[in-house]
Amino acid sequence: MSRGGGKGPSLKDKLDGNELDLSLCDLNEVPVRELAALPKATILDLSCNNLISLPSDFCSLMHLVKLDLSKNRLQQLPLDFGRLVNLQHLDLLNNRLVTLPVSFAQLKNLKWLDLKDNPLDPVLAKVAGDCLDEKQCKQAAIKVLQHMKAIQSEQDRQRQRKLQAEREMEKKREAEQRAKEAQERELRKREKAEEKERRRREYDAQKAAKQEVEKKTKKENVQTRKPASSSRPPPPPRHKHSWSRSVLRVLLFVLLCVLCTLAACKLTELRHQPLCVSVNTLYEDVLAALQNHKTLQNLLQQNSQQ
Repeated sequence: MSRGGGKGPSLKDKLDGNELDLSLCDLNEVPVRELAALPKATILDLSCNNLISLPSDFCSLMHLVKLDLSKNRLQQLPLDFGRLVNLQHLDLLNNRLVTLPVSFAQLKNLKWLDLKDNPLDPVLAKVAGDCLDEKQCKQAAIKVLQHMKAIQSEQDRQRQRKLQAEREMEKKREAEQRAKEAQERELRKREKAEEKERRRREYDAQKAAKQEVEKKTKKENVQTRKPASSSRPPPPPRHKHSWSRSVLRVLLFVLLCVLCTLAACKLTELRHQPLCVSVNTLYEDVLAALQNHKTLQNLLQQNSQQ
């Protein structure tokens, strides 16, 4: 067996019936794997070694009934030390333990316990008392188990209170979340209603604007049709004007004919013809009438000046 781990086939050589003595082997760690291969070794002596801690898999040695860990340098036991449910005798004399794991309360078969010469917590030291004889060591086992069970119960209550507080907090968070979601739904509903109202107002405004444009367009169309109807009469004046031009042309033609006839009757040999004589006589009568008319105008003008 080596000092570093106590490994090797010599473990079987040390097995005496159900007792395995590994004391005074200068061990720094426990050969758990080799011990697990020896389920007959229900009594294990690991006293007077250099053990500072026990590995977590040490608690798998559930076949142990008696365990001696005295005179080592153990500062703490594994948290699941309570898995060693078959343990009846436990010697932890002269180590460096301050407290015990809460799972220690599960060692329901423990009948003997020695915790002397450890820097125990004052409360735990008072509960354990002295282990100077068989009776005191048995009392120590009973009292320590009761103490650890009380601690375990208190921790369970604290854990339950914590779980209850967490559940209440979770319910409160859920209620707040539901209230928040309801508020958000109400807000979205209100926003949706406002958006609908805004769109309705826009629709009404667009409809009113469209109606106004149609009304204005209709009015403009009516105003545009009125001048068109009033402009229809002017065509007759154009016909009248054309008729006046025709009359004027006829008059000018007649006047031209008269002048030509007059010129022919005055300047040509036709003046001795009966028609020309009548024309010349008419011309002289008209000319005389015009002269008389001119003389009458002069007299009237002179009388008005006087």
